[in-house]
Amino acid sequence: PSLGMLTVVAPLLWLAVRTICEFIIISCGDTAINALAAADTTLIPVQAQYLSAKGLEQLLQTIQKVRRQINPKLKIEGILLTMTDSRTNYRQVYGSKIRVFEQPIPHSVRAAEISAGGRSIFAHDPKGKVAAAYQSLTREVLADAEKQRKLGAERSR
Repeated sequence: PSLGMLTVVAPLLWLAVRTICEFIIISCGDTAINALAAADTTLIPVQAQYLSAKGLEQLLQTIQKVRRQINPKLKIEGILLTMTDSRTNYRQVYGSKIRVFEQPIPHSVRAAEISAGGRSIFAHDPKGKVAAAYQSLTREVLADAEKQRKLGAERSR
Protein backbone atom coordinates (compact mmCIF):
# COMPACT_ATOMS: atom_id res chain seq x y z
CA PRO A 1 0.00 0.00 0.00
CA SER A 2 0.98 3.58 -0.59
CA LEU A 3 2.46 5.27 2.46
CA GLY A 4 0.91 8.59 1.35
CA MET A 5 -2.64 7.22 1.46
CA LEU A 6 -2.02 5.78 4.93
CA THR A 7 -1.06 9.17 6.33
CA VAL A 8 -4.69 10.23 5.83
CA VAL A 9 -6.69 7.04 6.44
CA ALA A 10 -4.82 5.39 9.34
CA PRO A 11 -5.09 8.23 11.87
CA LEU A 12 -8.84 8.55 11.30
CA LEU A 13 -9.38 4.82 11.69
CA TRP A 14 -7.21 4.71 14.78
CA LEU A 15 -9.06 7.56 16.48
CA ALA A 16 -12.37 5.72 16.00
CA VAL A 17 -11.07 2.41 17.38
CA ARG A 18 -9.04 3.80 20.26
CA THR A 19 -12.09 5.42 21.86
CA ILE A 20 -13.48 1.91 22.42
CA CYS A 21 -10.39 -0.20 23.25
CA GLU A 22 -7.35 0.21 25.47
CA PHE A 23 -5.37 -2.69 23.94
CA ILE A 24 -5.67 -3.87 20.37
CA ILE A 25 -3.75 -6.83 19.00
CA ILE A 26 -3.34 -6.93 15.24
CA SER A 27 -1.86 -10.02 13.62
CA CYS A 28 -0.93 -8.60 10.27
CA GLY A 29 1.62 -10.46 8.13
CA ASP A 30 1.68 -8.63 4.78
CA THR A 31 -0.29 -5.63 6.07
CA ALA A 32 2.27 -4.63 8.69
CA ILE A 33 2.54 -1.05 7.43
CA ASN A 34 -1.16 -0.44 8.10
CA ALA A 35 -0.86 -1.78 11.64
CA LEU A 36 2.33 0.17 12.34
CA ALA A 37 0.74 3.36 11.06
CA ALA A 38 -2.06 2.99 13.59
CA ALA A 39 -0.08 1.69 16.56
CA ASP A 40 1.38 3.39 19.61
CA THR A 41 3.72 0.46 20.20
CA THR A 42 4.57 -2.80 18.51
CA LEU A 43 5.41 -6.18 19.96
CA ILE A 44 7.47 -8.19 17.48
CA PRO A 45 7.09 -11.98 17.53
CA VAL A 46 10.22 -13.70 16.23
CA GLN A 47 11.00 -17.38 15.91
CA ALA A 48 14.14 -18.23 17.82
CA GLN A 49 16.19 -19.08 14.72
CA TYR A 50 19.05 -17.49 12.81
CA LEU A 51 17.06 -16.69 9.63
CA SER A 52 14.38 -14.96 11.68
CA ALA A 53 17.04 -12.57 12.97
CA LYS A 54 17.69 -11.53 9.36
CA GLY A 55 13.95 -10.96 8.80
CA LEU A 56 13.86 -8.89 11.99
CA GLU A 57 16.47 -6.54 10.52
CA GLN A 58 14.17 -5.89 7.55
CA LEU A 59 11.17 -5.31 9.82
CA LEU A 60 13.15 -2.83 11.92
CA GLN A 61 13.99 -0.92 8.72
CA THR A 62 10.28 -0.85 7.86
CA ILE A 63 9.47 0.45 11.35
CA GLN A 64 12.03 3.25 10.90
CA LYS A 65 10.44 4.18 7.56
CA VAL A 66 6.97 4.25 9.14
CA ARG A 67 8.33 6.46 11.94
CA ARG A 68 9.82 8.91 9.43
CA GLN A 69 6.83 9.09 7.06
CA ILE A 70 3.65 8.25 9.00
CA ASN A 71 3.85 7.63 12.72
CA PRO A 72 6.73 9.35 14.51
CA LYS A 73 5.44 8.24 17.95
CA LEU A 74 5.67 4.51 17.18
CA LYS A 75 7.70 2.65 19.80
CA ILE A 76 8.94 -0.92 19.90
CA GLU A 77 7.56 -2.60 23.00
CA GLY A 78 9.90 -5.53 22.61
CA ILE A 79 10.59 -8.85 20.96
CA LEU A 80 8.59 -11.96 21.76
CA LEU A 81 10.60 -15.11 21.13
CA THR A 82 8.35 -17.83 19.72
CA MET A 83 8.77 -21.52 19.02
CA THR A 84 11.62 -21.59 21.53
CA ASP A 85 13.50 -24.66 22.64
CA SER A 86 14.58 -24.60 26.27
CA ARG A 87 17.96 -26.05 25.25
CA THR A 88 18.92 -22.92 23.31
CA ASN A 89 19.53 -19.33 24.37
CA TYR A 90 18.58 -16.89 21.60
CA ARG A 91 17.77 -14.13 24.09
CA GLN A 92 21.38 -12.89 23.84
CA VAL A 93 21.22 -12.67 20.03
CA TYR A 94 18.02 -10.63 19.97
CA GLY A 95 18.28 -8.68 23.21
CA SER A 96 21.42 -6.68 22.65
CA LYS A 97 19.58 -3.55 21.44
CA ILE A 98 15.86 -4.23 21.92
CA ARG A 99 14.05 -5.51 24.96
CA VAL A 100 13.14 -9.21 24.84
CA PHE A 101 10.05 -10.21 26.82
CA GLU A 102 10.79 -12.46 29.77
CA GLN A 103 8.14 -14.97 28.73
CA PRO A 104 9.07 -16.83 25.53
CA ILE A 105 6.49 -18.92 23.69
CA PRO A 106 7.74 -22.52 23.58
CA HIS A 107 7.66 -24.81 20.56
CA SER A 108 4.72 -27.18 20.68
CA VAL A 109 3.30 -29.72 18.26
CA ARG A 110 -0.19 -28.97 19.60
CA ALA A 111 0.23 -25.30 18.75
CA ALA A 112 1.45 -26.18 15.25
CA GLU A 113 -1.69 -28.28 14.71
CA ILE A 114 -3.98 -25.27 15.03
CA SER A 115 -2.21 -22.87 12.67
CA ALA A 116 -3.97 -24.19 9.57
CA GLY A 117 -7.36 -24.37 11.29
CA GLY A 118 -7.43 -20.80 12.53
CA ARG A 119 -8.33 -21.86 16.09
CA SER A 120 -7.07 -20.24 19.25
CA ILE A 121 -4.58 -22.12 21.39
CA PHE A 122 -6.97 -21.47 24.28
CA ALA A 123 -9.71 -23.41 22.48
CA HIS A 124 -7.43 -26.20 21.28
CA ASP A 125 -5.16 -26.80 24.28
CA PRO A 126 -6.17 -24.45 27.13
CA LYS A 127 -4.03 -26.20 29.75
CA GLY A 128 -0.96 -26.64 27.56
CA LYS A 129 2.40 -24.92 27.89
CA VAL A 130 1.79 -22.53 24.99
CA ALA A 131 -1.52 -21.27 26.39
CA ALA A 132 0.17 -20.82 29.79
CA ALA A 133 3.02 -18.89 28.13
CA TYR A 134 0.58 -16.53 26.38
CA GLN A 135 -1.26 -15.96 29.67
CA SER A 136 2.06 -15.11 31.33
CA LEU A 137 2.96 -12.78 28.45
CA THR A 138 -0.40 -11.04 28.85
CA ARG A 139 0.34 -10.42 32.53
CA GLU A 140 3.79 -9.08 31.60
CA VAL A 141 2.38 -6.68 28.98
CA LEU A 142 -0.35 -5.44 31.34
CA ALA A 143 2.17 -4.92 34.16
CA ASP A 144 4.41 -2.92 31.78
CA ALA A 145 1.44 -0.80 30.70
CA GLU A 146 0.58 -0.10 34.33
CA LYS A 147 4.18 0.98 35.01
CA GLN A 148 4.04 3.33 32.02
CA ARG A 149 0.75 4.83 33.24
CA LYS A 150 2.23 5.47 36.68
CA LEU A 151 5.34 7.07 35.17
CA GLY A 152 3.16 9.27 32.99
CA ALA A 153 1.05 10.31 35.96
CA GLU A 154 4.16 11.18 38.00
CA ARG A 155 5.63 13.23 35.16
CA SER A 156 2.43 15.22 34.70
CA ARG A 157 2.42 16.37 38.36
